[in-house]
Amino acid sequence: MSDLANPVHDFIGKTVAENPVVLFMKGVPEQPRCGFSGLVVQILDHLGVDFVGVDVLQDDGLRDGIKSFTDWPTIPQLYVKGEFIGGADIVREMFQNGELKPLLIEQGVLAA
Repeated sequence: MSDLANPVHDFIGKTVAENPVVLFMKGVPEQPRCGFSGLVVQILDHLGVDFVGVDVLQDDGLRDGIKSFTDWPTIPQLYVKGEFIGGADIVREMFQNGELKPLLIEQGVLAA
C-alpha cells in the first residue's frame, strides 16, 4: 500500500469514530448475508446493543479495505468506541465466556 491517503480507510476511520458500536458485515443487520455476520448480529441484539451495520458487499473497495484497515482477513468485524474487537469467532467466544457484556458496559455502550 502506498502512503497516499486511502479514501476507504478514511471512511472506515470516520465511521468507527462517529459511531460507538460498528459492525462491518455482509448484508445489513435486518438481513445478514452470511452466517458469521448473522451470528454477531444475534449476539448484539440479544445483549440489546445499539449498533451500526455497514454492508461491505455494496463495495469491493470497502470489502478489501476493511481487511487491510485492521490487518484482519475475515468479515464481520466489530468495533467498539473505535477499537477493533474481533470477528465472529472472537465475538462468540467473548459472549460465551462472559467477557463481551462487561466490556460493552465498561465502554458505556450498554446499560448495566
